[in-house]
Amino acid sequence: MAFLLRAATWGLVPWRSYCSKGVQRELSKGFVEALREIVGSPHVSTAVAVREQHGHDESMHRSGSRCQPPDAVVWPQNSEQVSRLAALCYDQGVPIIPFGTGTGLEGGVCAVQGGVCINLTRMGRILELNPEDFSVVVEPGVTRKALNSHLRDSGLWFPVDPGADASLCGMAATSASGTNAVRYGTMRDNVLNLEVVLPDGRLLHTAGLGRHFRKSAAGYNLTGLFVGSEGTLGLITAATLRLHPAPEATVVATCTFPTVQAAVDSTVHILQAAVPVARIEFLDDVMMDACNKYSKLNCSVAPTLFLEFHGSEQALKEQLKRTEEITQHNGAFHFSWAKEAEERSRLWTARHNAWYSTLALRPGSKGYSTDVCVPISRLPEILVQAKEDLKASGITGTIVGHVGDGNFHCILLVDPEDVEELHRVEAFAKQLGRRALALHGTCTGEHGIGLGKRQLLQEEVGAVGVETMQQLKAMLDPRGLMNPGKVL
Repeated sequence: MAFLLRAATWGLVPWRSYCSKGVQRELSKGFVEALREIVGSPHVSTAVAVREQHGHDESMHRSGSRCQPPDAVVWPQNSEQVSRLAALCYDQGVPIIPFGTGTGLEGGVCAVQGGVCINLTRMGRILELNPEDFSVVVEPGVTRKALNSHLRDSGLWFPVDPGADASLCGMAATSASGTNAVRYGTMRDNVLNLEVVLPDGRLLHTAGLGRHFRKSAAGYNLTGLFVGSEGTLGLITAATLRLHPAPEATVVATCTFPTVQAAVDSTVHILQAAVPVARIEFLDDVMMDACNKYSKLNCSVAPTLFLEFHGSEQALKEQLKRTEEITQHNGAFHFSWAKEAEERSRLWTARHNAWYSTLALRPGSKGYSTDVCVPISRLPEILVQAKEDLKASGITGTIVGHVGDGNFHCILLVDPEDVEELHRVEAFAKQLGRRALALHGTCTGEHGIGLGKRQLLQEEVGAVGVETMQQLKAMLDPRGLMNPGKVL
């Protein structure tokens, strides 16, 4: 009754009534004014250009009936405002879509039912640094580069590096990982506590208010529940993160191989030899050609490993020696290393620009990126098969991956106006996901489910797994308002 009275007062019919009839969605002036009362007029926009900007991420999931812009965008400045915004939307049955830097790759910010996009980037404070405890508390507007810049003189750093300068809370929401995961783990391993605004506006601290311990046996793992939830269970308004000592010295090495099999076999053997490599990245021959052209490198156009080692000077010498022996045993025909910061930065910048390098291979095309992860022992098999499938499909694409933990990406080029080519690309991505599942892997190592992989999630975890997730979702978000249409 209270809902109907307020709806009448604001001139707003219940949200679901005109979504279900297919009528054009439009927030009432009264509702928009209520948003402005919470965050201030300059921090609310219903402009078409702003809404469209917030209606997609970096993925191809940005057209058609599934992917629509939100009806309004708001920029809160603190968790209290986020709480009030969530309570308002929950009361009126209006969908909520959290938004960070928009660098996702599975359509996670598409407003499939319209609603309010809550852009959290203006909450950009580093709230608390505990160097003795190796922890820091950040708001959702803090990116990984900004944090590491802040930590530069502390002797600490945050190593999770997905490539893009993503927001740290967004990285928690998508369970990001990246190039350093083989040594330092993923976001799941480096998030100690989360402050979360639940769909109805209540504030939850997943490990307890102010706590930043390394381990606990107290109750259910609520922090782990929200890491990787992709905005479907609540809005992350602060994250307590685990920090690591900055390495004494760093060396980057590259080596090229005659075949994909030889490169990936070397990866497996390096890990089996317990070499404490910090990063181990695979780039196929097409990717290396693209990097050479885009980043002005002069590397061999062949399957290549980029490796990075952290430690003392003496330890690095031993690690390099052992790694070179392993790679040469597997037929590597070029092994080189660089210790200077400038050269290391040049190589890793080229690796991080893989997306743009691939796009430059066919100007005017769009990129469709997909990722899978398999047990290390099955990595050679699936990578070789992926190369064969790419060739058979006639798709132009590159392969690049964090092979040290069994995760790799295919960046596929497609003309979005060519329906047949788009279908081939989507079929390849689905086939790759199913190949990974057949090898006891996962359909996504780090991109997430979003819009694009919901069917594969069902195949991965089974009916009981999906039902359990649905029950958790229904308990926390009974009205289905948090980022609807994603994951489940």
